[in-house]
Amino acid sequence: LKGLGADFTFGFIQVMDGEKDPRNLLVAFQIVRDLIAKNYALGPFVEELFEVTSCYFPVDFTPPPNDPHGIQREDLILSLRAILASTPLFAEFLLPLLIEKLDSDLQSAKLDSLQTLTACCAVYGQKELQEFLPSLWSSLRREVFQTASEKIETECLAALHALSACLSRSVVSSDAEDLLDSFLGNILQDCRHHLCEPDMKLVWPSAKLLQAAASASLRTYHCITHSVLPLLLEQYTKHPQSSQRRTILEMLLGFLELQQKWGHVEEDESTLLSLQAPVCSVVFSALTDASVQLQLVGIKALTLLGSLKGFLSSSDLELVVDHLIRLTLHEDSQSSEAAMAAAGSLAPIYPKVFSGHMVPRLAEELQSGRAEKARDEESSHDLCSLQQRCLQALAAVSTHTSIMRETVPVLLRHLQKVQKGSEAGNTQDMISVCQSLHRVALLCQQDAESCWYFHQTVVPCLLAMAVQAAMQESTHLLLGKALLEEEVLTAMIPVISAATTHLSPELAAQSVSHVVPLFLDGEVSFLPQNNFPCSFQPFGDGECLEAQRRLVALLMAFVCSLPRNVAIPQQEWLLRELLELSCSCNCPFTATTAAKCFAGLVNKHPAGKGAELDAIGPCPLLAGGTTHPVPSVPPGQQLDEILQLAVNSMEPSLVEGPRRMQALTLLLWVRPALDVWVRGAEAASLALIVLPPQVTKALLLRYHPLSSCLTDKLLGLLGDTELGPAVADGFSLLMAESPDVLHKGCHADVRIMFRQRFFTDNVPKLVQGFHEAGPDVKANYLKGLSHVLNHLPKPVLVTELPTLLSLLLEALSCSDHVVQLSTLTCLQPLLLEAPQIMSLHVDTLVTKFLSLTSSPTMAVRIAALRCAHALTCLPTPVLLPYKARVIRALAKPLDDKKRLVRKEAVAARGEW
Repeated sequence: LKGLGADFTFGFIQVMDGEKDPRNLLVAFQIVRDLIAKNYALGPFVEELFEVTSCYFPVDFTPPPNDPHGIQREDLILSLRAILASTPLFAEFLLPLLIEKLDSDLQSAKLDSLQTLTACCAVYGQKELQEFLPSLWSSLRREVFQTASEKIETECLAALHALSACLSRSVVSSDAEDLLDSFLGNILQDCRHHLCEPDMKLVWPSAKLLQAAASASLRTYHCITHSVLPLLLEQYTKHPQSSQRRTILEMLLGFLELQQKWGHVEEDESTLLSLQAPVCSVVFSALTDASVQLQLVGIKALTLLGSLKGFLSSSDLELVVDHLIRLTLHEDSQSSEAAMAAAGSLAPIYPKVFSGHMVPRLAEELQSGRAEKARDEESSHDLCSLQQRCLQALAAVSTHTSIMRETVPVLLRHLQKVQKGSEAGNTQDMISVCQSLHRVALLCQQDAESCWYFHQTVVPCLLAMAVQAAMQESTHLLLGKALLEEEVLTAMIPVISAATTHLSPELAAQSVSHVVPLFLDGEVSFLPQNNFPCSFQPFGDGECLEAQRRLVALLMAFVCSLPRNVAIPQQEWLLRELLELSCSCNCPFTATTAAKCFAGLVNKHPAGKGAELDAIGPCPLLAGGTTHPVPSVPPGQQLDEILQLAVNSMEPSLVEGPRRMQALTLLLWVRPALDVWVRGAEAASLALIVLPPQVTKALLLRYHPLSSCLTDKLLGLLGDTELGPAVADGFSLLMAESPDVLHKGCHADVRIMFRQRFFTDNVPKLVQGFHEAGPDVKANYLKGLSHVLNHLPKPVLVTELPTLLSLLLEALSCSDHVVQLSTLTCLQPLLLEAPQIMSLHVDTLVTKFLSLTSSPTMAVRIAALRCAHALTCLPTPVLLPYKARVIRALAKPLDDKKRLVRKEAVAARGEW
């Protein structure tokens, strides 16, 4: 074809001229792009080739409904743009066209022109742009100054950036004019003076234009900041009002952020380094201003300056620490949080400064706050707040190993002092320390050295303090009692868990060899300060050991967070003790944590080598001698024995007796673990992990058959008047992610698709049970069903919607507000995702939603209003008959006493 020369190009232009079919246009555009990219001879037909393609610009195409070819407007736009921006030869024809379209009133034409201009700058040089730069700048400036469209403003700034970058990289001969200087001069001339008017509307458009040009290259940055930065510093001094100063500092911050883009620059090149003193003065001034909003911008600027290598002097850094401490401890909560975040960002850059100055100051404030609190009870509230901020700040700066080694001992010493105290606020103080330790633990997880230091320092210390408190409780001493509160132990769990999850298997094995013997054998030798008044027997009998049994929560946090390949010593004995404790303990907290710990260990328990899949034998389980197939297993399979023991322990207690709730708790936690117990080197999972129903029978047999048996038991208990409501709530536990054990973060064996399988197997039974149940327990089935549906992936739920919708509508009439709330939460996304199906029941939906907007429960009112809002996504002809009725009904919640309800009512009624 190239041998035909320009004749081929001319022939193709004739063929393409007047083409309208979008399928042919896509092919034609690709051919034109190939002609240019593969250097075909265009000859004297450059303008003709441009004309035959540019006549389609901007693309105005709407695909017909049900178009089988699937060609979209965007396909044609991108294909045409690839041609127009492919060669500088088109510049003299294209740029006037783009300027013309920029001046039109059609927004889509403006957007397309701006995006095309940006693309062209990648291949153009000064030569192509020279003639059109004044007109292009005029159009871009006008659009940014006048447009109300955020999209157009964004594209204008991108185009200006591209133009500046194009001029920056163009090679200029020694006798030619450098267009970049004159172009930037025009920008400065038109925008710079607006920066002196911080209250006027053109100040931000001007700043954005200058920043867009300055971000194009290091050269443009130097040129613009050399003119703008001194002006902004001068204006900050001239304007005393906080609002004006905030605007000026925000603009200054925008230019400072660009400095980061270019990294460290030599002192003789950088405008910023020459202005070091006035810039620091302005930022420090903002930090001491009474305006919170100005303080927040100042903190951002301070963080940015600190990240610039070599910008802050040692004396500046000391001032920075002083300001951050003051803002953290004594200013508004917003400023305090921002200052803590800034300290966390700067601490790894200047670890010596923060460990040597900030940590000792915070420790001193923490100590003086406790002493002052003990002396002056009237100011205890303010001092508690000060202490909490100190604790939060100590955690926030622990972003470097050397600093963390200073902060952790401070936090632990404070916790020990609080434990020995006797004031009423001890519980909250302990929780605050634990929250800070948890934050430090999370920060340490990415560094193996820090993680191990934290683990071997904090975990033994927490265990020692808890054991000490439990023994004092057992011997009727009062000191340390707050440490055994459920809230405090609950706050300690994530600390130990986070300190354990990222250990290497070798270090984890070293730690588990101490912790498990502590609970099984009372081996306390590895604990600091281990001179205890009596022996530690958390699994022993007797009421005096109740306090010690509560510490099983800490054992759960540790062993359930270990990597799966870490062997747990005396695991079978430990499982039996946990099972016994979960069934026999009178304390709900202890029984629940023991059940969760049992489930977590079962989850990671190796299942042995297993047997042949077809070796099936009957196994009598549960009440009534029900039989289920169970695989035969080789001798010595301890997990089978433990699981059978768990079933045998639960069954009598579920039938009758004072421990029915404990047995139910164990069933709820063990049942999903059984659901996914498999043979081979695999483990069980709390999270109901199952395979999709399409897998072969051989794979399905890998799931322990006890799971379906125990699910049937749960379904049967929904009809129990005493346990039914708790069982219904338990379905949420079965379907949801567990926050503290048996999730991927603590190395649990979690596999996908378990919710779909549970839905397929059990929802038909729930529906059948609902229809057969008596009126006093029907709500239990509805509640259980709503929990299952709420955790089901929405695409799966949409496919089952026709069969379940009538039951969901019936659930809205239930008097239980939990059922109502759960059902509304389930229905809201379905209104958006399945409008055609929901339209068939619009009359019932409108009635139910409007009725529930008057519910006595605020959460139900909010959910009902959101559903009423979501109704507007249904087809308009379906909604029109209800419009007046809904608008009248939604007038009432506009006067609701709760602001959040009023907010939803405004949104819903406005949409209607």
